[in-house]
Amino acid sequence: MAAVTGMTGAGRTGVATVAAPGFPGVRSEPRAGAAATGTTGVTGVTAGPRGGAFVNDVKGEPRTGAIAASRAIGATGAAGAPGATAAVGTAVLLAAAPAGRGRAMDAASVLPVLAAVPPGVLTGTTTATVVELADPLDPQTVLTRLRAAAGSPGPLVLCLAGQLHLDRRQHLPHLALARTTPATLRYTALPWHWLVAELGVRAPGTTTVVADLAADPDVWERLGTAPELLNLGPGPLLYGRVTPAPRRGEPMAPDYLRSWAELWRSGARLPHATLHAESAARAASVTPESLFLAPAPTPVPVVAQDPHPAILAAAMAGRHGEAAAVAAAWESEALRRHGPRSAEAVHWTEVRADLARLAGEPARSCELWLTAAEARLGLGQRTDDPDVEGAVDRAHHQWGEIADPARARALGPVLVALRRSVPGRRPGALAALTRRMAEHPAP
Repeated sequence: MAAVTGMTGAGRTGVATVAAPGFPGVRSEPRAGAAATGTTGVTGVTAGPRGGAFVNDVKGEPRTGAIAASRAIGATGAAGAPGATAAVGTAVLLAAAPAGRGRAMDAASVLPVLAAVPPGVLTGTTTATVVELADPLDPQTVLTRLRAAAGSPGPLVLCLAGQLHLDRRQHLPHLALARTTPATLRYTALPWHWLVAELGVRAPGTTTVVADLAADPDVWERLGTAPELLNLGPGPLLYGRVTPAPRRGEPMAPDYLRSWAELWRSGARLPHATLHAESAARAASVTPESLFLAPAPTPVPVVAQDPHPAILAAAMAGRHGEAAAVAAAWESEALRRHGPRSAEAVHWTEVRADLARLAGEPARSCELWLTAAEARLGLGQRTDDPDVEGAVDRAHHQWGEIADPARARALGPVLVALRRSVPGRRPGALAALTRRMAEHPAP
């Protein structure tokens, strides 16, 4: 594991995306995906006693896959495949936090978003079972569910949101459950090493854990000197965010895991490394003091090649999913190598913004241009810098193309605030924007 600074529904039409190989400086190999025609497994989940879940498999509707196969490297492994595999997968959605004043994360708020993702998309398989555990009370109950899920031979994906606390006697991290208090931690919380033991017996490459965790001061301090504290062993792949728990006020939101869910729901079959990079960038803008965890990348040969012509060619040919996936893979590499607050990462945000424009998605394009403009200002560039002005101008233009009034209203205040700081070279841009906003008041 390396630190990187940087319910249930029916199947939808699958779109597989392909990342182009051999770009200069890439050390993690982008993978190609293929969505196969088949039956999407839809799992009904009924809430059980004490925060448990009874699982009932139901067949879903047929799903056809579209394969974008330009210069594919090869299919991904079962646990991280953009395209579906024939195996039966299992997804465990575990959200837990203490009740009352001890709650530092509103962990369960992410469950509806995760539950809206088709089960097969969660696991990368044509058929899948989903187990949902919302604020469970008893660690033994959670252990039983995890043990049953770990015993399945197919791919296993564990989505985990919650709070980490340190057992002061043995100095081991525990995941707090609904009845956990500082005095009862050893008896009412789930020891992290239980999780390691259950997942460690599975075959390498079949298990993925996506975790969004708030750490108490003791755990956060230990992570600073011992990042291997949350290591799950050589088999499972851990992607995650750990943030210091707020000392008071409103519980924090699981923004990192929510971003994974939203990207899954978008229909794109992206590699887990790309989902992590995108979600880490989004979460870092909300909570800068975060530790992001991801598997160490596998080195691949470096080939001198400019990726931009291939990306543009795919977009101009209408292969927008493929173009976006390649750009996202390059952005992931830029985030890994240079961090989220770097000119290299901003460049690829701008590439993705222009690809969204070519794909006819003005709202997404506007949002990405706004992100790029704010990032450039955060890097210390002046408000009259041509790159900053260009980003704001493009965001303004794309905002004017948004057909959904609610989406335009949501992005409008951010654009207005930027326009006040970056008026641009065209006189009256701010006044025109303000008038346009007045024409579409909130209902």
